[in-house]
Amino acid sequence: MSTPPDAEIQALLRDLWERHLPSLVERIGVLERTAGEAALGAIPEESRAEAQSVAHKLAGNLGMFGHHQAGEIASRIEQTLKAPTPETLAELVPAVASLRQCLDGHL
Repeated sequence: MSTPPDAEIQALLRDLWERHLPSLVERIGVLERTAGEAALGAIPEESRAEAQSVAHKLAGNLGMFGHHQAGEIASRIEQTLKAPTPETLAELVPAVASLRQCLDGHL
């Protein structure tokens, strides 16, 4: 008896998710460090650029794995980091915390 195609796809996605977990956790750590820098008042350009790139990758990857809400949060973080202002940087810490909370139980 063969496995239905949907079940095969789900199994492949679970396997991919498991293999990408270490880099996913590392990327969230980058965003948390950058949010910490923002909370202190300034983000060095190198940190901002790295975090923006990481948020962009997360936005795409999370959606592919069915974590649409987390992907949307990552996309908002990316937009914040594209053109940060003191007002938007103040939203970075809660946004990153919200991203982590969305993924709790999946990491």
